[in-house]
Amino acid sequence: MSTIDMKHTSRRRRERGVAAVEFALIAPIFFILLIGIMEMGRLFFYWNSATEATRLGARIAVVCDVNPSQSATNPVIKNMQRLLPILKPSNITIAYSPTGCDASSCVSVTVSVSNVNNIGTAVPFLKPFSVGIPSFSTTLPRESLDSQGGTNPSCS
Repeated sequence: MSTIDMKHTSRRRRERGVAAVEFALIAPIFFILLIGIMEMGRLFFYWNSATEATRLGARIAVVCDVNPSQSATNPVIKNMQRLLPILKPSNITIAYSPTGCDASSCVSVTVSVSNVNNIGTAVPFLKPFSVGIPSFSTTLPRESLDSQGGTNPSCS
């Protein structure tokens, strides 16, 4: 064997396992970034769902009976919770303008979502950490504000 071959062989022996060591150094950083990106995606999903829930709630509120109750049986709240299950009736506000109006005197309806702070992480070792989403509201002008004797399927 020539001297050049021996140098080449001994260098290969010394470099054995280098890839495993490099992977062990870089993998934790890579996985933390990957999990962080996935968690941000989940947060943006909830953010978008809350926006869509307020739009849906306002749309249902302008075509259904004037119903200021904040119970889970209210069709606005029920449909919003169907779209975003983490919502509680206490997170949802339905305001008819002007205050105290009826089906003939209301001008607009505002549906808002606020104080949603219970979005936990999916990562087990970060369970105590939870994030909230900002408040959202949607205002639509009055339409019928009447379900025509209960015939509107979105009002049930």
